[in-house]
Amino acid sequence: MPDRISSQTLRSTLTIIMGGGRGTRLFPLTHKRSKPAVPLGGKYRLVDIPISNCINSGLRQIYVLTQFNTESLHRHISDTYKFDPFSRDFVHILAAQQTPGHDEWYQGTADAVRQNLSYFLEKPYQYFLILSGDQLYRMDYRTMLRQHQDTGADVTIATTPVEREAARSFGIMQTNDEGRITRFCEKPGSNDGLLDELRIPPAVLKKSGIPVDAERFEASMGIYLFNRAAMEKCLANDLRDFGGDIIPKSIETDNVFSFVFQDYWEDIGTIGAFFEANLGLTKMVPSFNFFDPVNTIYSR
Repeated sequence: MPDRISSQTLRSTLTIIMGGGRGTRLFPLTHKRSKPAVPLGGKYRLVDIPISNCINSGLRQIYVLTQFNTESLHRHISDTYKFDPFSRDFVHILAAQQTPGHDEWYQGTADAVRQNLSYFLEKPYQYFLILSGDQLYRMDYRTMLRQHQDTGADVTIATTPVEREAARSFGIMQTNDEGRITRFCEKPGSNDGLLDELRIPPAVLKKSGIPVDAERFEASMGIYLFNRAAMEKCLANDLRDFGGDIIPKSIETDNVFSFVFQDYWEDIGTIGAFFEANLGLTKMVPSFNFFDPVNTIYSR
C-alpha cells in the first residue's frame, strides 16, 4: 500500500514534531526534562517514537520544536540522529527564541509552528506532517500520505477508535461515509447527550472492520497532515492551538478528512498512562514491541 507513494512526495514532505509542552501532568518526571525527553522502556526517550516512525516511513527531513527544560532533549537528539552529511536528511531543533517579529514564548502548538513558518517555507515542501512528541505507537506515515492524496484533502487528521470513557478526555471527530470530518468536539467530558451524537455510525464501523454493535468514537491523535496552501491559510491569524482553534475552523472551510488508525496507540500525558505503558512492555506479548526487526525504534 505505501509503495504507491513516490520518492518525490516523500522529499516534498516536512515533519514537525511538537516538543515544547510543560508536561505538568507528568511531574515529577518532567522536573528537569521536557515530556519528549522522558525515558521509556529502559534506554528510549519518548521523542524516539515519532522520529523513528518518520525514518521508517522514508520521511527524513524533521524539525523538533522545543521550549521547556530542553537541555536533556537537545543533547539526546543531537547525539542520536546523525545522517549522511552529503544527504538532504536532517533532524533539526528549533528552540523558542526572540526575533524582531516575536519576543514571546510559544503560546500553543499552532503558534509554535507560526513563529517558525519562515523556516518551513524556505524550501518547496508541499506537505507538512505535524506530530506529537509524547505518544507511543508505530505508524507508517506513507499510508496516511497516500490517503491524503487519494481523497484530495486539504488537511488529514489521524484518529483512533475509542470507547465512551476514553472519549470524554479526547477531541472527538464526526465524519460522513466518505471519511470527511463534519464536526469536532474538544473533550466532551460528562456530556453523554453530546457523546451519543458523536458515535461512529454502524456503516462506518463496518467499513473499518469494527463490530457494528460496538460503541466507538473517533478520537484525534494530534497528528495532522497539511497541504502547503492549507498550512499558510490556517496560520494567517493569531489562533494559538491546532486542536482547540485551527482544526474546528478548518473543518468549516476546507476538505478535512479522517485517517483511522486501529493499532496500538497511547498518549503518555499522565503518570498513570506512563505507568500503564511501561507495564504493557512486560507482558508475554508486549503492547508495544521496541524490538521489531523491520520497523526499528532508534535511540542511543
